[in-house]
Amino acid sequence: MLLSYREGSEPTVEELHTGFIRISDDVVATIAGLAAVDTVGIAAMSGGISEGLAKRLSGRNVQKGVTVEVGQLEAAVDLRVIVQYGSQIHNVCHELQLNVREAVENMTGLRVVEVNVKVDGVAFKDKEEDLEEPNRVK
Repeated sequence: MLLSYREGSEPTVEELHTGFIRISDDVVATIAGLAAVDTVGIAAMSGGISEGLAKRLSGRNVQKGVTVEVGQLEAAVDLRVIVQYGSQIHNVCHELQLNVREAVENMTGLRVVEVNVKVDGVAFKDKEEDLEEPNRVK
């Protein structure tokens, strides 16, 4: 058990019996994934390259495309994303890093040592969606 107390002082009985807090990798991955998909310019998370195509995933499975290493005090996050066509990728990724770092640090108290981003693809707006006729009956 890792105890935290001021140097030169002895831990109190209360400090010895409070236990420790361990935040699961899945919790940190979920926080990072939600912060990622909320970033302007991010179209989706990527599950990696499968049969030559980037697999696009909905927000329901935000842990896909997120890998984390969580320690007692620190966390590292790796993200695989698909950006929206027309976005300035370097600006979107920088904003993504800031958003994920802020979300994880604020919600968990862990210090985020790095947020690595790999852009797996670019999403184009489907022209079929634009040409679709509105429903006649609502």
